[in-house]
Amino acid sequence: MESDYANLGLKCGLEIHQQLNTGKLFCRCLSLLRKDEPDFMIKRKLHAVAGESGEIDPAVLHQVSLGKSFVYEGYNSVCLVELDEEPPHQINKEALKIVLQIAVLLNAKIFPIVQIMRKTVIDGSNTSGFQRTVLIARDGFVETEYGRVGIDSICLEEDSARKSESSYAFGSRQKEEDSARIVGKQKNDVIYNLDRLGIPLVEIATSPDIKNPNQAKEVALHIGNILRSCNIKRGLGTIRQDVNVSIKKGARVEIKGVQKLELVEKAVEKEAERQFNIVNKKEKVKSEVRKVLPDGETEFLRPMPGASRMYPETDLPLLKISRDLINEAKKNLPKLRGESEEELKKKGLNEEMIKILFKENKVDEFKELLEIINNPKLVFKIFLLYPKEIASKKKISVEKIDDALNKEIFASILESLKKKQISEDYVKSAMEKIVSGESFEQAMKFEKTSDSVEERIHHIIKEKPGLSENAYMGLVMKEVKGVSGKEVAEIIRKYLK
Repeated sequence: MESDYANLGLKCGLEIHQQLNTGKLFCRCLSLLRKDEPDFMIKRKLHAVAGESGEIDPAVLHQVSLGKSFVYEGYNSVCLVELDEEPPHQINKEALKIVLQIAVLLNAKIFPIVQIMRKTVIDGSNTSGFQRTVLIARDGFVETEYGRVGIDSICLEEDSARKSESSYAFGSRQKEEDSARIVGKQKNDVIYNLDRLGIPLVEIATSPDIKNPNQAKEVALHIGNILRSCNIKRGLGTIRQDVNVSIKKGARVEIKGVQKLELVEKAVEKEAERQFNIVNKKEKVKSEVRKVLPDGETEFLRPMPGASRMYPETDLPLLKISRDLINEAKKNLPKLRGESEEELKKKGLNEEMIKILFKENKVDEFKELLEIINNPKLVFKIFLLYPKEIASKKKISVEKIDDALNKEIFASILESLKKKQISEDYVKSAMEKIVSGESFEQAMKFEKTSDSVEERIHHIIKEKPGLSENAYMGLVMKEVKGVSGKEVAEIIRKYLK
């Protein structure tokens, strides 16, 4: 199969966009997505501008030809930077540090001085009509089974606004007296929400060194592992992958929206096949941007953009990346996922437990709690399993559980266990009480092992003679809280003899 792609002259590269887990890039707003009704709407029409070369990019001209206007949903927490009514603030230092760590892990060369640029985007996804981006590093590489793949560039940029399915902007949920803030929708209008606009993104672009679909998937996995070791956002929509494909006598085609790893392979296969069929018909393959479909096939999206849409950001000075800042990033490099997995295995966690920890992005919190009680399986059960069981039992959302059972509460519970102030058997019951609204102090009150408890066990045995030890255990544990199963079993055996 590899030889087939070699004969085709396949060239492939990836562009990976990953949200960072910080505040926004050029203002001090929080990076939170919202589902509630927006506080206001504005409507804008965007216009094409020439890039640094003095020409208007073909992709920009295509968007202009569509004649669209844009409605933006916003919240009172949105600042004037997001509305393009105020100059951008200095770049987010935390986001810059994360990108420097990623650059080091990808063996890339970091620029000491860089120019923040504007990339013209008038599809409505940016209120300003451009996206701010800055080239941080270049000439990195990753090693794969099929050979080394270069990393052309690592950029830090702001995410775009997200398209909204909301009906708020059209008055369906407002009273007549709110009509002053309703923006009427025209046929060619597109609605965006401003909550995602400005969230920091790292953009990693590989060289066209990928030789076959399997290698494309391997590179995506490798880069994904590096990203997941850093402070990034998790979940659907936080990472987006584009695939560039060409074959001999074909042309470079950029495939957008390849979110799932299994689609990376399919998209490369299908695009190579599509171009091969066009070349066989003696027709010309067009260089363009295409959108991936669920089966790996693609459809036309827009013309291929070029360098004409880039020009310098005039509201910000040159960005200087000091040697001290680079050394600090190197000094605090995170462990790669493979290293962390091995460490967790040695502590006694199985593969499923480790998978859950990484999926929920709770490895660091887990390690912190482990410093209180060095019992990985117990900490895992209390920290991750019990909250899910409580949520299911009480039929409440995971978000509500997370609000009630924060890291401080878990630490306090483990401290109480360590000091033998409570038993393991009582922990879940105490957590249920906390989720129901009781204070930590109130939830921690329980019946301690005492003569009265022993008398209660004796009374149960006398009241229901002839049962098995397990049956008595079940009856007793329903009535007596805060006593370990081991203690109860010993008392039951004492009376059964």
